[in-house]
Amino acid sequence: MDPYKHRPSSAFDSPFLTTNSGSPVWNHNSALTVGSRGPILLEDYHLVEKVAHFDRERIPERVVHARGASAKGFFEVTHDISHLTCADFLRAPGVQTPLIVRFSTVIHERASPETIRDPRGFAVKFYTREGNFDLVGNNFPIFFIRDGMKFPDLIHAFKPNPKSNIQEYWRVLDYFSHLPESLSTFTWLFDDVGIPQDYRHMEGFGVHTFTLINKAGRVRYVKFHWKPTCGVKCLLDDEAKRIGGDNHSHATQDLYDSIKAGNYPEWKLFIQTMDPEDEDKFDFDPLDVTKIWPEDIIPLQPVGRMVLNKTVDNFFAENEQLAFSPSVIVPGIYFSDDKMLQCRTFAYGDTQRHRLGPNYLLLPVNAPKCAHHNNHYDGFMNFMHRDEEVNYFPSRFDPVREAEKFPIPSNIITGKREKTVIEKEANFKQAGDRYRSWAPDRQERYISRWIHHLSDPRVTYEIRSIWVSYWSQADKYLGQKLASRLNVRPSI
Repeated sequence: MDPYKHRPSSAFDSPFLTTNSGSPVWNHNSALTVGSRGPILLEDYHLVEKVAHFDRERIPERVVHARGASAKGFFEVTHDISHLTCADFLRAPGVQTPLIVRFSTVIHERASPETIRDPRGFAVKFYTREGNFDLVGNNFPIFFIRDGMKFPDLIHAFKPNPKSNIQEYWRVLDYFSHLPESLSTFTWLFDDVGIPQDYRHMEGFGVHTFTLINKAGRVRYVKFHWKPTCGVKCLLDDEAKRIGGDNHSHATQDLYDSIKAGNYPEWKLFIQTMDPEDEDKFDFDPLDVTKIWPEDIIPLQPVGRMVLNKTVDNFFAENEQLAFSPSVIVPGIYFSDDKMLQCRTFAYGDTQRHRLGPNYLLLPVNAPKCAHHNNHYDGFMNFMHRDEEVNYFPSRFDPVREAEKFPIPSNIITGKREKTVIEKEANFKQAGDRYRSWAPDRQERYISRWIHHLSDPRVTYEIRSIWVSYWSQADKYLGQKLASRLNVRPSI
């Protein structure tokens, strides 16, 4: 056997037990001692290795999106959008690309129930011929904040109280009472869709505005939408309590059971596109991640379908070590000036390097499936065997070259350095529009959830008044109902 071609895998299992270094183990149940009752000897290498490895089985938990489940499948292009992008995996109808998806909750720990009212992560890793593309989104099309500077504070507010380790919504309502930009996202979180029935009946969104670039270099802003073919279904509060009390992994089990039964989950991919020259024509900023693009103005365009037809082989290897980052893109897709997206392009890769190490992209689940080459050498846990003598570029001893140039946005940006907010905040209109689109019973459930949380004894009269004022500006009648039931007056 060529030792340099051997890759650790269950396929190479010995018929008998061994140490990590391959030495046979003839007794796996007893430590080496002085006599049958004597002290344990430190020279028992197998005992030391076994216990020491067990002590290190857990890697750092994700700060957010710790609770999740993954599945594998493919993406197939169904509609031609080659006039919009030069991305190879979108080059023509019929093209299929392997992928892996991770669904998750955001706030709570790795073993938390999947019935908690919380945004859900919806992250897709496409293994394309031009490298990986990570579309890292949520089940809400928008987000609470528009500037990444606020993200650590947002998560701290949602996370459990650092003193008691209990999630307490007075902290959430206190923090967001300073941020009316969050209103539209609360119309998703406190709506019925705040608790999806399971992962199969859940929408997904790229959330941010990205850019598509075609071969001629023409740029279009784009938003991505995943629509489940089996429809969107949610759990009401009492249902969530009942199901969560019976099985705190119900969504993961539903995903795996469906795939094993051949009832493969499927989503259709749609996009919205906009000419950057038109971005000033709206009463909101199209790059503001707290805003949707109205579909009656910017319609959805079909692109393809995603089918999940295989469960993961190992949960740790293909879920815990699975790592995403919005910075992982391919030619034909690029970023926009969305402030939150700009921050996430750094933050996600940084957290993976902390969690998994600098070579996390060498792990099989994260590595590209196409040929790749660079001079990123060594570092902790680098297990790639390389025998090159030249680890720099350029060199006359190495024929490797730079790839062919591909187009990226070339718009000219001018302005002064400053820390400021965007001009078109428009914090209330879309929140009110969404509330008014609901049936009366759905509106009533939404109001009841707000009454419940605003009635917390730790929520002060001032904070209640601010929230009533915010919702009054979104919808006058919503504000009046909240004010009446809470016995407060708007503060603004």
